[in-house]
Amino acid sequence: MLEFITEESLAARVAALPKIHLHCHLEGTLRESTFLELTARDGLPTRYRPGANGEEDRSPREPGRVYTFADFPEFLLLFAAVSRALSRPEDYARLAEEFAADALRRGVIYGELFVSPSVWRFFHPDLDLRSCMAAIYEVFARVERSHGVTFRTIVDLTRNFGASSALETARFAASATELGVIGIGLGGDEARFPPELFIDAFAFARSEGLHAVVHAGEAAGAQSVRAAVEHLRAERIGHGIRAVEDEPLLALLREREIALEICPTSNLRTGVVGAVEAHPLPQLLAAGLRVIIDDDDPALFGAHIDDEYLALARLAGESALRGCIANAIEASFAPLSLKRSLEERLRSTE
Repeated sequence: MLEFITEESLAARVAALPKIHLHCHLEGTLRESTFLELTARDGLPTRYRPGANGEEDRSPREPGRVYTFADFPEFLLLFAAVSRALSRPEDYARLAEEFAADALRRGVIYGELFVSPSVWRFFHPDLDLRSCMAAIYEVFARVERSHGVTFRTIVDLTRNFGASSALETARFAASATELGVIGIGLGGDEARFPPELFIDAFAFARSEGLHAVVHAGEAAGAQSVRAAVEHLRAERIGHGIRAVEDEPLLALLREREIALEICPTSNLRTGVVGAVEAHPLPQLLAAGLRVIIDDDDPALFGAHIDDEYLALARLAGESALRGCIANAIEASFAPLSLKRSLEERLRSTE
């Protein structure tokens, strides 16, 4: 007898599933209301224009209009404006508290969150980075004690600041492992700053026992993904959707079991993919790759992890979604004992 699942029933089933964050930028979870409060406190515009001196504040302040952008470059400027608004350690504590409250409400049971201290320091040269990381860590430690949910951080190196800055940031990451840092990432302008520029920073991080994740195959082509794997020895690829352009690369990703952190709404909102029907997610699933689903910068994109999970369930079915959650658990940098516990949480919802 066929079982017909209604939209309401599917939504309820997806809501009950445990959720794993492996590709989410902590700054990109800042609630719009909090962003408006922080910019008003410090007299900051809600838009960032590089090189603008004494910029006149005509930026939008009406709720619902602030987190808007036309394309990927404009999104990066919005992310910069959000980062600029976080100017004190207590701001980072609040960011972490609000993120954790929202994540717990959505059923997140584990997370590895990107943070970008090089961007924080760019806007606030005197900011004490360790104090900010400690503020985040203390919130996450409290959440783990109270709710049994673990959150760790991955320090993103910002391509736009160059190789020397990347190495300096990698050194900072290595000095902050007691504050929950487990790895480094590579974000920013992928098209102008290819992976090969950052070999030294990633080699140093590996020597210090840090994990490696690289944004690639988003704003640049399949070669960017290959370079991230071959030159930076990336253990996971952020986005990686352009890998579909290179069949030998797909085979390499399968062989090495390198997970792709796919964030569909992000790709659509930034214009990396032109339309829903053009998104290569079905091809990546069909190719047998280790696909993970996440939300990237959920507050800025207006789509959170539960929205992305539900969209995948509608597209490919609940079984495919469960497979992606299992992939996320296996591809995480969690200790083996915690992975087994997370897998049990997933099985318990069958």
